[in-house]
Amino acid sequence: MDSVSNSVTGTAVEGRKSGQPEEDAYIRTEQSQKELGTRSAEDEEQGPAGPQKFQHEFWDPEVAHLRALYMKILGLTVVLLILVMWICFPVFWGSLGETSQHVPNLKGLVINRDGADGALGQAIVAAFEANSRGEGVAPNAHLTWVVADLTAFRPNDDLAHAVVEEAAWAAVVVNPSATALLTSARSSGDSSYDPRTAISFYYNQGRNEIATNSFIVPYTTALLETTLASFNAKYNAEFFASLVSDPGQESQQALAAIVHAPQTVSQPFSFTPVNLRPYTKTASQAILLVGQIYLRLTKGRLEVVITFIITMTHDFARGVISPFIRFSSYAKMRVLVPLTLYFPISFSYALVNLPFKLTFGAKYSYAGGFFLFWIFVYMGMSALGLSVEAMITLLTPRFAAYFLVALIIFNVSVASVPIVLQPGFYRWGYGFPVFNLAQAIRTIIFNTKNKMGLNAGVLLAWIVLSSITIPIFTWLTRRKTELAERNRVKEARAKA
Repeated sequence: MDSVSNSVTGTAVEGRKSGQPEEDAYIRTEQSQKELGTRSAEDEEQGPAGPQKFQHEFWDPEVAHLRALYMKILGLTVVLLILVMWICFPVFWGSLGETSQHVPNLKGLVINRDGADGALGQAIVAAFEANSRGEGVAPNAHLTWVVADLTAFRPNDDLAHAVVEEAAWAAVVVNPSATALLTSARSSGDSSYDPRTAISFYYNQGRNEIATNSFIVPYTTALLETTLASFNAKYNAEFFASLVSDPGQESQQALAAIVHAPQTVSQPFSFTPVNLRPYTKTASQAILLVGQIYLRLTKGRLEVVITFIITMTHDFARGVISPFIRFSSYAKMRVLVPLTLYFPISFSYALVNLPFKLTFGAKYSYAGGFFLFWIFVYMGMSALGLSVEAMITLLTPRFAAYFLVALIIFNVSVASVPIVLQPGFYRWGYGFPVFNLAQAIRTIIFNTKNKMGLNAGVLLAWIVLSSITIPIFTWLTRRKTELAERNRVKEARAKA
């Protein structure tokens, strides 16, 4: 054969005739090797040609093409990150930035059991109706209070159950005969009178501790304290005015009775806050929000954890066997293997929480609550993990992290504060995995309203969606590879 000189690489290429397919392919390979800074053994024997390993400064002309490729990769990464920031970060900032503007979306109930002539009940109802209209407070710095019918919640236990079942975020009750009980205690000198029995304030911290601690308790407490301070001063003034206007024996007896029950004038009426579902374990935050972030990424850094580790490992491992198996087996492997791996990992994740004594027995037995917790963690991990498994097929491992950032931000944005405190744009959060997983976990460990059937349905829907899209995306990407392999085999057979 003739020896043909490759003008691009400076190497001798043994070929048949100029223009033959084999020679063209080889030359293209040599060109690609030069662009990537690699050299063949034949090049090494014939002396230096192109960039030499470990021999150049960064700005040497010999590595200019490699330097350009290097900077192109970094530049593209910066551009993509900026795009992701502008697409995703505003979603998260927006979910928290206007929560105080939507506090009136929080509904509260007011019930007056003080009777038709009860001065306290009338004053509380009037104050809460005025507050609901925004009178005397900053714009939107109030809940929306609804005066409930007495027949709707006859005992206070029914009202407390309604708050737990999320009929309202809070409830304020002027207890039966509150005004009459104070009058009786004053006249009889009842030292056992407790002003706090006049009003009960019910709330459900376990439903959402951020909304409760930031808005519901502070706003309601401030309203009750302001209203009662004004009403107590007025009521005492009227009481002492009546004694002064009629300075007889009855007045002397009334003053003597007050000596035995001074609390009836120092603070005639007060209230008792009742936290129906306390947020007792701060470790719960780990599994309600932070722990779910660790199912994918942690604290905004591209730190590979749990499901992402599985996805990346599976992407690498299946490359060993995927070229040798049929599409049907490959598609099943893509879905079933991650689902199998999530079992022991989700169980281990559930076990990690046991030493911290979370209240798994709040609604069910301790064992039953723990089992349900594990099942929901498994479903949440599967819903999120399979979505990454699906997208890595289209995006490849190089760009999968960008999807991961979006997945994190869009899920966490609707899981930290109630969606009713966010702009209407965030209503899509009701159908996202982290929101439903957090809601189910709150039911298990705080005994909040049971929506676990709906929560499980949303998580399973995500699993099914990914189980459908993974084979579709796999087929779209694999068919090109299979077609190229068939053509190569045909060409090889034709030559043989």
